[in-house]
Amino acid sequence: MPVIAPFGTWPSPITADDVAAAGVTPQWLDVARAAGPARGPEVWWAEARPAEAGRVALVRAGDNGRAEDVLPAPWNVRNRLHEYGGRPWTVAADTLAFTHWDDQRIYARPLPDGSGATPGPVRPLTPEPDVEHGFRYGDLRPGPGGVVWAVRETVTGPRRTDIARDLVSVDREGEIRSLAATHHFLTSPQLSPDGRHAAWLGWDHPAMPWDETAVCVAEVGADGGLGPHRVVAGGDGVSVCQLEWGPAGELLALADPSGWWNLHRVPLDGGDGDAGLLALAPVEAELGGALWKTGGRWLAPLDRDRYAVLASGRLSVLDTASGTLTPVAPELTAWSPSIAVADGDVVGIAAGPHAESAVVRVRPADGTVTHLTSQPELPPAEYLSVPQERTFRTADGHAVPAYVYPPTHPEHAGPEGARPPYLVHAHGGPTGRNHPVLDLDFSYFTSRGIGVVAVDYGGSVGYGRDYRERLREQWGVVDVADCAAVARALAAEGTADPERIAIRGGSAGGFTAAASMTSTGAYRAATIKFPILDLAQWTGTGGEVHDFESQYVHGLVGPLPETAERYRVRSPTHNLDGLAGPVLLLQGLDDEICPPDQAERFVEALEGSGIPHAYLPFEGEQHGFRSAATIVAALQAELAFYGRVFGFATPDVPTLELRR
Repeated sequence: MPVIAPFGTWPSPITADDVAAAGVTPQWLDVARAAGPARGPEVWWAEARPAEAGRVALVRAGDNGRAEDVLPAPWNVRNRLHEYGGRPWTVAADTLAFTHWDDQRIYARPLPDGSGATPGPVRPLTPEPDVEHGFRYGDLRPGPGGVVWAVRETVTGPRRTDIARDLVSVDREGEIRSLAATHHFLTSPQLSPDGRHAAWLGWDHPAMPWDETAVCVAEVGADGGLGPHRVVAGGDGVSVCQLEWGPAGELLALADPSGWWNLHRVPLDGGDGDAGLLALAPVEAELGGALWKTGGRWLAPLDRDRYAVLASGRLSVLDTASGTLTPVAPELTAWSPSIAVADGDVVGIAAGPHAESAVVRVRPADGTVTHLTSQPELPPAEYLSVPQERTFRTADGHAVPAYVYPPTHPEHAGPEGARPPYLVHAHGGPTGRNHPVLDLDFSYFTSRGIGVVAVDYGGSVGYGRDYRERLREQWGVVDVADCAAVARALAAEGTADPERIAIRGGSAGGFTAAASMTSTGAYRAATIKFPILDLAQWTGTGGEVHDFESQYVHGLVGPLPETAERYRVRSPTHNLDGLAGPVLLLQGLDDEICPPDQAERFVEALEGSGIPHAYLPFEGEQHGFRSAATIVAALQAELAFYGRVFGFATPDVPTLELRR
């Protein structure tokens, strides 16, 4: 018989330290051909490590089947391109090139040759800027003759938006050559297999890359420079999220003229297709995603007719000859946009309902999965909540996908007739999405008797452009209403206690959480992490936003100055009189994307208001928490916060004092 105990108080073996330890996250995977004779392709990736203060290491799958570090500490393979970062490493000829977070420079090191000898020393390729992070490089790609191609950002003034960008070539001696500057935002050039052409993406404000991007092509000269560019596809409301040179030397693109990111061929003369694009095996499925970080790869050719693709984040094979889309390894329900092909197998980073993210190798023919990285030591499976995929309906009939993680414990249950508290999780972006995967962050709560529901509100990617654009000029309305509809439905069906529902989110999800607390009565409390709280200030003219997103809200809220009142009405900072209950704010003090200014003004305004609140700032943290100590402190504070608000004891975490 289960032990009966109040929801929220169940003893759990899942600690905040366990959650932090599971945050060793692979990213930026690719296949590199190592130096030395008879050495085939190797799988390399970057790896975020909370225990090393969030350092991003560079790792490869060694000959012994175990992961091996390529670069020792303190090298931190990360960059600030567009503030979210771009592809931070590449192999050019026999040399590894990578960006280092501390100074944003490009460094080089000879590849290991398989002899066991220590590779040569790391040396800088780009100069140290006069201003800290005054030059930033990202989206590294191999160019002709062993040079590195990259996007360079140059700080031109004191404002966050004072940034210029160009495409550059960096040779082995560190000589930098500017290649082109076709748009305000750029991806790095990709060299065609015959070395004759380079292709890249560009876009300008007010468009974001998921609104529209242009495909640029230029001829590569004998000296390695680029000739005049031509825009051959995209633009005019068409978004291209990935370019790839195909096995026959053709230029391929994931583009959405149909409303879905699908595979297209791009004639180098512009062609006569839809926006210069010729659809190959069109499907009503999302094969691409939002280009938050340049260098993402949702598509990798297997042969002339078959392509590994990520269909709404799940691995499939698209056969352009038969027009079929076939799922592969369906137990892996979420893949990072970082897939590649090695000896006919697909390699990538994937997770599932019973597995954390890991580097895997999949045989497309039969779906055989081989793990190249081990899973972290997980708690017993009976404590891990398995997501339930559901669809809810808003009052006006819109479908809202969500993933329900019910309270899960092998030995405890709630009192008869009682219903558990629930947390509504709003993802960031807002052009992000959730996936049905094992999430220790969620299981930290569900194993204690607190349910979680992750909502893909209108604006989420993965459901086509129409669903994504439900949020156009409706941010703070549609997202709030969709999350509230899910919360109320769970309460109405008896799944959740209507008096103990909270909302949580970070970044854009932090805005949705705060806006929900000031505009709807669906929640008792909110956890608001590194948020946007004052929309007018989070613009280029307001000065509290970085360049990449400085006009994002023009599409999410409305053009300025015509809709200035809309900005005020929807900003949580200007609606504190409507705040429905206690709030917990968590903020990194080095955040350049959502600076601490907004959270600090919000907290100052709450002082003396009588509304219970707490504010935890974290030194050294940027956008999203990377250090294990921060992850632990933030998670423990969140649990203590719900205990205070919902009225249950949390003796295994530090007490959280709420101010009024």
